[in-house]
Amino acid sequence: MLSLNIKNKTALIAGSTQGIGLACAQMLASLGANCVLIARNEQKLEVAVGTLNREQEQKHAYIIADFQHTEQVKGAITAFLRSNTVDILINNSGGPAGGPITDAKPEDFLNTFQQHLICNHILAQAVIPHMQQAGYGRIVNIISTSVKVPLKNLGVSNTIRAAVAGWAKTMANELGQYGITVNNVLPGATLTERLSTIIDTKASRASMSLEAVEKEMLSEIPAHRFGRPEEIASMVAFLCTPAASYVNGTSIPVDGGRTGSI
Repeated sequence: MLSLNIKNKTALIAGSTQGIGLACAQMLASLGANCVLIARNEQKLEVAVGTLNREQEQKHAYIIADFQHTEQVKGAITAFLRSNTVDILINNSGGPAGGPITDAKPEDFLNTFQQHLICNHILAQAVIPHMQQAGYGRIVNIISTSVKVPLKNLGVSNTIRAAVAGWAKTMANELGQYGITVNNVLPGATLTERLSTIIDTKASRASMSLEAVEKEMLSEIPAHRFGRPEEIASMVAFLCTPAASYVNGTSIPVDGGRTGSI
């Protein structure tokens, strides 16, 4: 029987001081993984690491890097890998500001492309050699359901998220032969600071109350509720286990049924 246990595996989780990223780290730690959190705020990193399970003698750590500065990310992961290895990579980064695509400036696309796709690529390139040598690797990208159906007033995000999905599928095709899987998890409306920002922005632009915006959003979700970070993290964690060894190159919505495609 293929196992759900990932004891002695080391997982690198980006954007992991709050929300979905932190929930992923907590879930992976509960399955036995050593977790390495990477984000820009050291104080928040210290707090986040302190919440991780250590019942299986896991050793957790953190790396400081700002995903708005690609060279900083590259330097940080290079330094870490001089004396460590990574078996699991969770790519996760906060989304860009909302708005119609026709209002977006060229630099909005460029900055978001760097923060998401380029930083993902830097981390992946750094950890793949060990995964190939070990014959085991998991790369999970937390993107958005906009990969399936573009979302209103998220023009820049829709564009770059789709690029990340294409990058991931291509990588999955190349790495499957080495026992490395690459998958995307697509969260729907999830109870995070990002969702609060989206609701506030929509309410302001449409001159609606926050309650009215929430009601409208919930009406589009068959589950009639927003997701919880740990529900997204559960899917991410499964994809990181030996039990998911034949799941590769997929984009899986975790959205309560909202996405209007099969």
